[in-house]
Amino acid sequence: MSFKRRKSSRYRGYKSHGRGFKKKARGSGHRGGFGMSGVENQKKTAFLNLYGNNYFGSDKALRRPIRPKPKVINLDDIERNLQSYIAQGLAKESKGVIELNLKKTRILGDGEIKSKLIVTAHSASKSAIEKIKKAGGSLNLENSSEGLEE
Repeated sequence: MSFKRRKSSRYRGYKSHGRGFKKKARGSGHRGGFGMSGVENQKKTAFLNLYGNNYFGSDKALRRPIRPKPKVINLDDIERNLQSYIAQGLAKESKGVIELNLKKTRILGDGEIKSKLIVTAHSASKSAIEKIKKAGGSLNLENSSEGLEE
């Protein structure tokens, strides 16, 4: 084995030997303690590299359940796509009335509707409810408290 040069010889002429302030490098004063001490500050990057972002726990803001937002559709789009809803099985036609199942959808009142509809939806705006009733249809809402919002 060949001779291995010691690191201390490489620092000759440098007062701190690459450890920063000279007095702090005596004993264990510069290290931040033993084991896990000082993890929040100077050792954090080492722990993130070893364990990933899950080591320090998750953010409180992310602990709340994330409620899925319902899809939004206008009366205009419903009127235009009635035949495709029937083909997909979302709507059934019987005795001149079309029953439409849009359970995870919020209905907005943009546009006009001419067909008699019985719609089941998550929620609807006031104008959408008025226009559906004016056309001779009815509306069943899953969230009745949210259903009358504009």
